[in-house]
Amino acid sequence: MAEIIRYSDAELEEFRVLIEEKLAKAREEYDQLKKSLEGNDVADTAPTFKAFEDGANFLQKEEVSRLAQRQLTFIQHLEAALLRIDNKTYGICRETGKLIPKERLRAVPHATLSIEAKGK
Repeated sequence: MAEIIRYSDAELEEFRVLIEEKLAKAREEYDQLKKSLEGNDVADTAPTFKAFEDGANFLQKEEVSRLAQRQLTFIQHLEAALLRIDNKTYGICRETGKLIPKERLRAVPHATLSIEAKGK
């Protein structure tokens, strides 16, 4: 049975710092998106002759809602990556069992697949 190769504790700590920075920024952006969805503004009580404006406002809120959901998913992926760092399984491809290259992890720190496995 082959021994699983993993990143060193120092390398994992480097990735932890990177992920925590991205996580803080992502949470801040998520909070801003949530704030933009909260509360009713004066336009919400506009007369019905402003139907086009209301429709545009609705579409804008829908788009912001989708962005907020994507941001929340990103946050969850980053939090899962931190758990993998704690478990010392971070950076190991879940398909091949090989190390995911550092360049990929720096670009996509929540990656669980190597480019090789993702291409299959």
